[in-house]
Amino acid sequence: MIRYSRTTPRGPRTVSGVGLIEVLVAVVVLSFGMLGLAAMQALALRSSQSALERSQAVVLAYAIFDSMRANRAVALIGGYDIPMTCAPPDTGDLVANDLRRWITSMQQNQALGGSACGQITCGSLECTVTVQWNDSRGNGGEDRHKMKTTTRL
Repeated sequence: MIRYSRTTPRGPRTVSGVGLIEVLVAVVVLSFGMLGLAAMQALALRSSQSALERSQAVVLAYAIFDSMRANRAVALIGGYDIPMTCAPPDTGDLVANDLRRWITSMQQNQALGGSACGQITCGSLECTVTVQWNDSRGNGGEDRHKMKTTTRL
């Protein structure tokens, strides 16, 4: 019969608790990784929304350019020129109807929202369209975003 003395250490009792500490460290590392992943997802979503609004601003700028090309003679003499405005003009002739349709289409919720504004200035052969809207979500707290587009008519 083998007798064990009290001074002989037993295997499992000397390393108790080490496995729990390893698991705790692994959970903490995994938690920080998941938080970083969630932050990156939120940033990607915000940037995606901002990019969508910029694309819509370009499409809307070219929409008014197409209307101006259809009425080129009036556009070249400044018939479409308007200062930065958010209020759609009253209906009337072709120019007023085009401008009203342009500004109201910018202000739709699916487009740039109710705070969208526009400006048109034409020179001898080139016209510049400026579109301005609220981009506080995607622009890091900056409220207004402007985009200028120039083209030849």
